[in-house]
Amino acid sequence: MIRKQIARALRAGHQPLHLPAGQPEAVAMPENVIVECGWGRWLPAQTWRDPAQLAAELLQERPGQRDIAFYVEKPQVVVASAPQQLFLDPSDAFRLQLAAYRAQRASRHGFTLRRLRTRADVAAINALYRARRMVPVDPQRVWRERASRAITYALAEDRASGEVIGVAMGLDHVEAFADAQHGASLWALAVAPQAAHPGVGEALVRYLAEHYLARGRAWMDVSVMHDNAQAIALYDKLGFQRIPAFAVKRRNAINEPLFTGSAEELAGLNPYARLIVDEAVRRGIHAEVLDAENGYFRLTLGGRSIVCRESLSELTSAVAMSRCQDKRVTLRLLGGAGLAVPAQADAADEAAWQALLAAHGAVVVKPVEGEQGKGISVNLGSADEVRAAIERARQFCERVIVEQYCSGQDLRIVVIDYRVVAAAVRRPPMVVGDGRSTVRELIEKQSRRRAAATGGESRIPLDAETERCVRAQGHALDTVPEAEQRLTVRNTANLHTGGTIHDVTAELHPALRVAAEKAARELDIPVTGLDFLVPAVDGQEYVIIEANERPGLANHEPQPTAERFVDLLFPRSRAHHGGDGA
Repeated sequence: MIRKQIARALRAGHQPLHLPAGQPEAVAMPENVIVECGWGRWLPAQTWRDPAQLAAELLQERPGQRDIAFYVEKPQVVVASAPQQLFLDPSDAFRLQLAAYRAQRASRHGFTLRRLRTRADVAAINALYRARRMVPVDPQRVWRERASRAITYALAEDRASGEVIGVAMGLDHVEAFADAQHGASLWALAVAPQAAHPGVGEALVRYLAEHYLARGRAWMDVSVMHDNAQAIALYDKLGFQRIPAFAVKRRNAINEPLFTGSAEELAGLNPYARLIVDEAVRRGIHAEVLDAENGYFRLTLGGRSIVCRESLSELTSAVAMSRCQDKRVTLRLLGGAGLAVPAQADAADEAAWQALLAAHGAVVVKPVEGEQGKGISVNLGSADEVRAAIERARQFCERVIVEQYCSGQDLRIVVIDYRVVAAAVRRPPMVVGDGRSTVRELIEKQSRRRAAATGGESRIPLDAETERCVRAQGHALDTVPEAEQRLTVRNTANLHTGGTIHDVTAELHPALRVAAEKAARELDIPVTGLDFLVPAVDGQEYVIIEANERPGLANHEPQPTAERFVDLLFPRSRAHHGGDGA
């Protein structure tokens, strides 16, 4: 059947051929091959004789997807066929000669590698791609082609939680288009920003290299952005060599930064501001950076102009902002509205906080005004610990509060225009022992990974609070935990101090949604991140501990936080944009 299909394609000439899985090797290479990859179409240019026809096919790209013509021998000729619509991709190509590849004895701890198995795996792949701001796959197409020999999805799964923390797609060129050179390639490698385990990306690359080596393939190629130093360092380490291979893509909203270049001032924005600016620019809204270092920018559309600092805009009043900044006022207002909040005492009133400690057994100390988790100490059980924590908190704000400690999951709910848009559980930073490294070394390694995954926004501080948390678990910073032993190194789950975030929007109980929207209205704030402590995300019990007037929207992908924020600022752009966030 497949041989007849290929023969018909060869007789027909330059008609695009969409190949199924399982094509045999011993046939002539067909012409005009198109391989469906889920995130778009892959066009091996060596099968296209006519550059103009290759260009014309790239112009058939479907909305929301990304097509790639790879191994283009004369990219300038292809681009010249449609210079306003096509561009030369600014990526480098690397090749791993599999005959020279040396497998490494598996030394990974805490995660396993496997193939795609369930529909939940497809959903996990898309969550990873969205978290990395990559093009998601078509779930139905990927599931339908799960048995394909042409495309292989390799997954990394956390042993303890079962969470998928990494993915890579391999493409077998022999199965896809009877490649006479017996090649393969690696695409769409992504590792979860919150992955605590080192070496996930390397393990996925090795998995696919060994998979194709076992199939008798000669080499495995990869295309990587020329400025992605971290990825290039990995491929160099594994023995990949640069090759002169070029890719051509269609100009679209997904690829826009690649062919327009990023304005120097936009490049200086942090991820929280940049996410919003990128969404605004995509809609044709003019963006002017006022202070890149501090995240200030102005958005203008027609006669409407609004200044923002990340997700804080002029639509948030000074009164609403002050209510969120003062944690005493926040809880007083919310408690008065009938919402559940913890008890508080002024740190200056020792009798009051001593009574609070006696009543509840454990307390939290935090600055009255502060952000990013600075100066907060959690689960303090003795008066001496509380006094020391109060002194630490006063380094960030003279006014300090002592608060009832409430156990539970740390849940952040983002409310925009008084509607819940996203919900995520935040988990404290954790390290996993390897049997060789000290706690300090593990923290430093994990901190480097968190910084790389968040554009430098998330790091684990090696301070007195970290040392206290480690000591409470029977360790010191210079002890060596056993292999695969997990240590929580801070009790707070703030992202800026190394915490990780996990989307739970679909699981949120309606009662929590109602409480969050009521809290936003009580504070009269159009954009806020509310911090809840809950026994279960799908349960009704909760306490609200804080309200943030400038929540980090970039932390909540794949939820459409930036889209809803720009909708709020410029309601008329919603219809113009189509409302789909694409």
